[in-house]
Amino acid sequence: MLDSTSLTFLILVVLVAVVFDFANGFNDAANAIATVVSTRVMSPLTAVIMAAGMNFVGAISGTAVAKAVGTGVVDPEGVTLLTVAGGVAAAATWVFVATRFGMPVSGSHSLIAGVAGAGIAQAGWGVLVESGIRKILLGLAFSPILGLAAGFVIMLTIYWIFRRATPTLITALFGKLQIGTAAAMAFSHGSNDAQKTMGIITLALFVNGRIDTFEIPLWVIILSASVMAAGTYLGGSRVIRTLGVRIVAMRPVNGFAAESAAASIIELATRTGIPVSTTHVITSSIIGMGSTRRLSAVRWGVAKGIVYAWILTFPACALMGAALFHLLNLVTD
Repeated sequence: MLDSTSLTFLILVVLVAVVFDFANGFNDAANAIATVVSTRVMSPLTAVIMAAGMNFVGAISGTAVAKAVGTGVVDPEGVTLLTVAGGVAAAATWVFVATRFGMPVSGSHSLIAGVAGAGIAQAGWGVLVESGIRKILLGLAFSPILGLAAGFVIMLTIYWIFRRATPTLITALFGKLQIGTAAAMAFSHGSNDAQKTMGIITLALFVNGRIDTFEIPLWVIILSASVMAAGTYLGGSRVIRTLGVRIVAMRPVNGFAAESAAASIIELATRTGIPVSTTHVITSSIIGMGSTRRLSAVRWGVAKGIVYAWILTFPACALMGAALFHLLNLVTD
């Protein structure tokens, strides 16, 4: 490409990544505030303002996940802007469609699968970074299991510690404590999910020759954090209803257990540079918490529908990323 054309296309790729970032924040608003809204501890407006602010703070707190996504899915030396554009466009489309139907799908899965599919379409299977893919998939696979177990254990522990407390005391106490865990959940969501967009934008800058080393520019950090916060602020009420009401009925103590479990797991993953699905973690934590009452307390039909959406994400986004890469290649030839 000529330099002016190359710069124009780079700007378009960054814009598509920003759209994905917004869609991710929009869909994942529920991750941070569904439980605190459904338990009536905070009003929806207050909750989204808090979540947007904590998302921003979390997003600027590090870059380990951004580097893992930017260099651990496809080899930066083996792809072009068309690869990045096709992958990110596929992910953004999938997340927007899922939000439209109220399904809390994984933006992480969408982005990784989209970029991987576009990379394979361009350069074959060899372009994938095996060690990075393995690390990412292990994180994405085990984080829901850990969320399920942690939600279950924390809820059981609370039951045991407060077994002689009155329901009024428990509601009053955990109504206050849940505000803190909701803020922690929003922070951890921003620290993990916004960094994925940072990594993809930096990958676009690198393959276009705008930066010489894979270091996340400050303006990319601020941009990704701000857009994620905006998406969270305008987050979808349908997804909030799915996570906060339809899976299992909750009181403040239940929301505290689910949020503290999820936030701890996500933050641990972030600090070790592992991109996880915040949607998977909070949903599995809610299910684990709900299972402590009785298995029938969880609406397994709703949970099953969410799992089906997760399973479809990888093949759908990979195929869409490959198709969009070929389409863009035809258009730009």
